[in-house]
Amino acid sequence: MAGRLTNRMFGLVLVLALLVAGGRSLWLWLDQPVRHLDVRDDAHRVSGQQLQQRIAPLVKGSGWLSVDLQALRAEVRQVPWVHEVSISRRWPDTLRFDIQEQQPVAWWNDSRLLNAQGEVFEPGQQKITERMPNLSGPDERAADVLAYYNRLQSVLAKKQLTITQLTLEPRGAWRFQVDDSFWVLMGRSQVEPQREPRLARFLTAWDRMLSGRRDQIRYLDLRYPNGLAIGWHGQTATGNVSSR
Repeated sequence: MAGRLTNRMFGLVLVLALLVAGGRSLWLWLDQPVRHLDVRDDAHRVSGQQLQQRIAPLVKGSGWLSVDLQALRAEVRQVPWVHEVSISRRWPDTLRFDIQEQQPVAWWNDSRLLNAQGEVFEPGQQKITERMPNLSGPDERAADVLAYYNRLQSVLAKKQLTITQLTLEPRGAWRFQVDDSFWVLMGRSQVEPQREPRLARFLTAWDRMLSGRRDQIRYLDLRYPNGLAIGWHGQTATGNVSSR
C-alpha cells in the first residue's frame, strides 16, 4: 500500500516537473527578441519615423513577452505632442504603437499649450498657426482656467464677443480681453458666469451704450458693488456707469 502511494506521488511530481519544464520552454519559445515596431498614428506633428528611432533603443535586447509595456508607454508619452499611446503585442516579434496626438485648444502662459483636458504641454519646435486664446495663471490651476474660459465664452458669444485672453491672478482675481481690444477686470468672480452679477452689469451696459463705442474703450472695471468704471482711449480719467 505504501509502495503504491509512493509511486503515485512520484508520478505526480514527474507530471508537474514536465509541465513546469514545458511551460518554461514555451515561454522561452514565445519570448523572441522584438524585431519590428509598428507605429500607427493619424498625427501631423508626431513623426512615425522619429518615434521608431526613439523607441528602438528602448526595446533593443528585450523579449516579445518580457518587455515592460508600462515603462515603454511612460517613455513614449514624454515625446513632444504625444498625448496618449497604447501598446500591444503582435505575433511573433512585433510591438504595435497606437499614437494619439495632442490637440491644442489654447496657449498657456504665452509659451506653452493646453489640450481640451486642461493639461499643459510643450510645443517643442513645432510652428503653431492656429488662432487660439491665450490663457494664463498658476500651472496647478490650468484646468480650472480653461473650464472658466469655456463657460465665460459661451455667455459672451451670445453678444458676438470673443475672449482672446483670460488671466487668473495669483490672488484669485480674473481679467479677460475681448476681441484683442479692451480688457475687462472682474476681480474675484464666481465660477459660474451666469450667476455673476458683475458680468450681468457688463452685458447690460454693453447693450445700452458700449457696443457702439467699443473701439474707444481701453478697459472696463467691474469691481464695484453697483456699477462699473470705463477707461477710454486718450483719457486719463474714467467714466462711471451705475446699474441703478
